[in-house]
Amino acid sequence: MRFFVVSDNTDTLTGFRLAGIDGVRALTPEAVKAAVSDVIANPDIGVLLITEKLAAQVPELIYELKLKLTGTLVVEIPDRHGTGRTPDSITRYIREAIGIKV
Repeated sequence: MRFFVVSDNTDTLTGFRLAGIDGVRALTPEAVKAAVSDVIANPDIGVLLITEKLAAQVPELIYELKLKLTGTLVVEIPDRHGTGRTPDSITRYIREAIGIKV
């Protein structure tokens, strides 16, 4: 099982390549869809890492893959600009999901 990263910047790709993880750069929603299709068609790739910025360009595709895909795990990662989440996103998620204030 291998990892593969789809990113919108070369810095992220370079960092992952230094760690031994291959990847591609995609800048448009069409390029993201093509890259993701290639990854999920490859049975050797077990984890698809995609930057949050790119995942936000194709949210329906990412949501569908997370729900229905069985052979590859899709993980959104922050890129060099940081995460798009608010600082209290985890506590807010818990509060909304189960109604407990943490």
